[in-house]
Amino acid sequence: MSLTIWHNPRCSKSRQTLALLEDKGLNPDIRLYQENAPTADEINTALGMLGIDDPRALMRTGEAEYKEQGLADKSGDALIEAMATTPKLIERPVVINGDKAALGRPPESVLKIL
Repeated sequence: MSLTIWHNPRCSKSRQTLALLEDKGLNPDIRLYQENAPTADEINTALGMLGIDDPRALMRTGEAEYKEQGLADKSGDALIEAMATTPKLIERPVVINGDKAALGRPPESVLKIL
């Protein structure tokens, strides 16, 4: 089983999701996505696994970078590219288990892909 979490240790939901996985006896690969940003292709794949059609649904639209980059007027590939170049914009945490993924908001939502 390939289990990965796109993790931000400063985020309480991300910490709670990681703790939940560890409490289940799982040892996921931890990707500090702000330091090791996913590529546009990886983000696009994750969107598909999450069942998300609009990339904006995986974005932190309240971040200053969202407004600074004028992303409210963008769509599709432009949003995916923005997340790849500014990973702070990616909603967290994303947990990937093989060909399935879940957003850890709330943390318990990742249980459905284990």
